[in-house]
Amino acid sequence: MSRKSVIARQVKREKVVENYADRRKALKAAGDYEALDKLPKNASPVRLKNRCGLTGRPKGYMRIFGMCRNQFRDFASAGKIPGVTKASW
Repeated sequence: MSRKSVIARQVKREKVVENYADRRKALKAAGDYEALDKLPKNASPVRLKNRCGLTGRPKGYMRIFGMCRNQFRDFASAGKIPGVTKASW
């Protein structure tokens, strides 16, 4: 599990991106790059990192399920993810 401070920082970034989304879109459409430069750096969606919703792990993230591979394996083995079965041939 990731440190709580890292997860909290990510949540804070997500809120900042959400707050400035409309303003960034308007400034980009107007071509006002100087004003864009004055916005907070964390207002850019590029600075967000996909993290596991359960553990906060940044690596091995599976977009379709919103969790890391470790948690996916545990949930799939327990039969908690509908439509996912263990392959056997």
